[in-house]
Amino acid sequence: QVQFVESGGGWVQPGASLRISCTASGISFSDVTVAWYRQIPGKERELVAWTTDYSMTYDVTSAKGRLTISKDDTKNTVYLSMNNLKPEDTAVYYCNKWPPLDSWGEGTRVTVSS
Repeated sequence: QVQFVESGGGWVQPGASLRISCTASGISFSDVTVAWYRQIPGKERELVAWTTDYSMTYDVTSAKGRLTISKDDTKNTVYLSMNNLKPEDTAVYYCNKWPPLDSWGEGTRVTVSS
C-alpha cells in the first residue's frame, strides 16, 4: 500500500519562502514521475509541478517561476521550494505520482497571510 506523508507547511507572511517535503512508502520516487498538487480553498486540487530525472515546473499561471520541485532519491523524498509566496498560494499541498494514484496523504497546509 502506498502512503504519502507531507510536511513542512505553516503560516508565513507574503514574500516569504518555504520548503515543504514529502516522503512515501510503498513506492520509489526514482521509478516514477512524482508531482506536487495543491487544493486552494473552494477549488479543485490542481497539479503544480512534477519531476522525473530532471526538474520541470508545470506552468500554473499564478505560481509561474516561484515553485520549484526537486527530489532526493536516496531519501525517497520530494521537495517543493516556494519563493515570494502570495496569499493566493494558500492551499493544502499534496504529493503523489503523475498521473496520481487514488491514495492521497493528508497534505500539508500552507497559509500566506499578513
